[in-house]
Amino acid sequence: MKKLDATTAARPELPITIMQFGAGNFLRGFVDWMITRANEAGVTRDGVAVIQATDRPSQTLRQLAEQDGLFHVYLEGIKDRRPVKEVDLVTCVRSVLSAHNQFEEYDRLVISPDLRVIVSNTTEAGIEFVSGDDLSARPPQSFPAKVTAILYRRFEHFRGDPAAGLSFLCCELIEDNGSTLREHVLRHAADNDLGAEFDAWVRTACHFYDTLVDRIVPGFPQGEIEAVQAEIGFADELVVKAEHFYVWAIGGNPAIREVLPLDRAGLNVLFMDDIRPFRAKKVRILNGAHTAMSAIALQLGCETVRDAFAVPLVEALINRLVADEVLPTIEGDRQELEAFAQQILERFYNPSLQHQLGDIALNALSKWVTRNLPVVLDRWAADAHAPLTVLSLAALLLLYSGRSENSQFVPRDDARTVQLLRSTFDREDLPGWITGVLNCLLLPATMDAAAISRLSTETSRAAELILERGMAGALQEALA
Repeated sequence: MKKLDATTAARPELPITIMQFGAGNFLRGFVDWMITRANEAGVTRDGVAVIQATDRPSQTLRQLAEQDGLFHVYLEGIKDRRPVKEVDLVTCVRSVLSAHNQFEEYDRLVISPDLRVIVSNTTEAGIEFVSGDDLSARPPQSFPAKVTAILYRRFEHFRGDPAAGLSFLCCELIEDNGSTLREHVLRHAADNDLGAEFDAWVRTACHFYDTLVDRIVPGFPQGEIEAVQAEIGFADELVVKAEHFYVWAIGGNPAIREVLPLDRAGLNVLFMDDIRPFRAKKVRILNGAHTAMSAIALQLGCETVRDAFAVPLVEALINRLVADEVLPTIEGDRQELEAFAQQILERFYNPSLQHQLGDIALNALSKWVTRNLPVVLDRWAADAHAPLTVLSLAALLLLYSGRSENSQFVPRDDARTVQLLRSTFDREDLPGWITGVLNCLLLPATMDAAAISRLSTETSRAAELILERGMAGALQEALA
C-alpha cells in the first residue's frame, strides 16, 4: 500500500494565509476539511500552517509532517434518514511547526504579509489569562500571551499598518470565545505597557470572532483502520473519521465573510452579527435533547444515542419534547425552526457513531440547569407546561440517587451534590427530597420560591410515576 505524502498525492501550491493552533482531530476534520473544499471550489486560495502551541512532544505533529500535511477525512452519517459516506483528501496544510522548537520559522510566519487569519482549538482551558506570562519568551507559554506577542511583533514590523491586522476564529468550546481572547490580549498589552497606539491597533485593525462549532469527530478509526486504508488506497496514519453533519456559526464584524468566504463554496458556514441567539437555539435543541434523553435511556438499558433512538418510546419522547416544548420557546419562523430541528435530530440515527450516553451524562445536573430549565421557565411564562422536560429532571435525579432501574450507574458530577442526592433520598417524602436538591443546585439565585415549589411538585409527581411504573411505563403514560 502506498504511503501518503507529497510524492504520492498531488497538493496545490498555496500561500500560507492561515495559522492554526492545534493539530487535533477536530480542527483537521472540521476547519482544514472546509478550507480544502473552498480551495477546490475556487472561492479561496488558502494554505494552512499547523502550529503546536505546547512544548510537549506530539506524535500527531510528527506524523503530519511526515505526510507533508496530507490526510483523509472519512465522513459517515445520515441524510434524509439514509446512510451517506464521503472520503476527502485534505490538501491545504502547507507547513507543520512547533512554536517552541522551531521558533525562527514560526516567527517568519508571524510577520508574513500573506497571513490573515488565526484559527485555534487550544481546549477550554487554553483561553485563560496567566498573569506574568513573559511576552518576550520564544514563545510565551499561554495561548493569549502568544497571541499578544504575535500581534505586537506584527504591529512593530508593519509599523502599525491597519492592513497587517489579523482575524481570529476561536473554536474552543466556551461562550464568547473570541471576545474572551480579545479581553485577555488587551489585558496582557496593558500589563506589559505596550502603549496606547498598540491598544488602538488591536481594537480597530484586528477582529476576534465568537464562533460555535458543531461536528462529532471521533478521530482515528483504530478498530477498522486496515479496511479504511484499503478503501482509500493509502497507508494514511492520520485518517480522521467524522459525522457528515457540521455547522460553523461565526459572529462579529462582517469583514470575515470576504476574508474567508467559505459559504460561497456551499459549506454550512453561517455569518451573523450576534451569535448568541443561534447558540441558544442549538443548545436548547441538540444539547438539551441529549441531556434529557441520557438519564431516561440509561434506565432503559441503552448505552449509546443510537441505542436510545432504536427504542420507539425514546424516539417519540425526544421528537415530541423538541416540537411541543422546546421550539415554542425559541423566537423565529416556525418552519425554519422545524427544519433546523429535523436536521439536528437526524444525527441521532447515525449508526456509525457510538456516542456514549454515559459521556453525555457527565456533569448532567449543571447541564440540565443550563440547557433544559430555561425551557421549563419559558413555557411557564407563556402559561403553558413542559411535562416531558420535567420528566427528564425526575429521571436524572433518580438515576443519581442510586434507586433507579440502573443501579450500577456511577455519576460523574459534583461529589457533594451527588452525596446529598444519595444520602437524603426519601421515598416517603419525594417533594422534600427534591426541594433540598434544587436548593443545593443554587436555583434560588435565578428562581423565586414559588417557581422552585412548582418545579419540586411537578418533578415529584414525575419521579413517583417512574418509581411506580418503571421508566418504560412512565414514558408510555407521559406520551399517551
